[in-house]
Amino acid sequence: MHVLVPDNLSEAGLVMLAEAGLTYHAPGKMSRADVLAVIGEADGMIVRSGTKADAELLSKATRLKTIVRAGVGVDNIDLAAAEQHNIVVMNTPQGNTIATAELTLALMLALARHIPQAQASLHSGQWDRKSFTGTELRNKTLGVIGFGRVGQAVAKRAVAFDMKVVAYDPFINPFVGQSMGVEMVNAVTGIWSQADYITLHAVVTPETKHLINAESIAKMKSGVRIINAARGALIDEAALAAAIQSGKVAGAAVDVYSEEPPPADHPLIGLSGVVHTPHLGASTDEAQEDVATEAAQKIIDALLHQRYNDVVKK
Repeated sequence: MHVLVPDNLSEAGLVMLAEAGLTYHAPGKMSRADVLAVIGEADGMIVRSGTKADAELLSKATRLKTIVRAGVGVDNIDLAAAEQHNIVVMNTPQGNTIATAELTLALMLALARHIPQAQASLHSGQWDRKSFTGTELRNKTLGVIGFGRVGQAVAKRAVAFDMKVVAYDPFINPFVGQSMGVEMVNAVTGIWSQADYITLHAVVTPETKHLINAESIAKMKSGVRIINAARGALIDEAALAAAIQSGKVAGAAVDVYSEEPPPADHPLIGLSGVVHTPHLGASTDEAQEDVATEAAQKIIDALLHQRYNDVVKK
């Protein structure tokens, strides 16, 4: 059995493949032309977010039995085409959890205390304390949209900051939130009306695409702050930019974008009041190793034992 790894993957995952008796081709980040040239030899494939497993690529994957996404989001994989070709798609939802949750808190704190702007000011030779007066997280309400592993990890940490946490997720039993001291609301409008901070941890579906838009922003509290370390498509970025410029939204912290890397004319880039990072949610040494070993184990289980966990369907 042969495994193709067209994106960068921690060495720990590759060692696992070899020890299980699987051969692999993992030269580092591969061009699309190179992937197309060798995909027909692969029985399994591990991808990150860079490789687009679209209909064209999958049509050439004549031996491919499974794709594992070393990460959570599978928007770079054509699930319908995979199903058509009887290719099982799995993800690794556990490995990124703590890294993404910690980044979310870091973004929230940076947003509340104007840390990037204050650093830039100091670097430019200024000593300006008054311009960067911030706000505390204590006694503020955090709205969490999507209450899976990451959303729950964020909520746990926010509670430690003495925040009130409300969460919306129609697929999570309300008792999960109640056991953590989190109020679960029945409709997302319950987040709009209460939250001083809103953090997104949902997957992109037809229902959640552009969940943050002009209409939903109009229902939010004035001065709300928005954090997105999930998926760029959850936000109508032009609408958010307009709301920040008008003062309705006090600021945003953004790690993900509808197009990555974002174009030079992206409406949020360079906008005062926005904290930016280049999709760093999983960018810790620990998370990189965890998702690699989790992905490798899923490939081993699927190809050698016909066991499939965390299967993702269209």
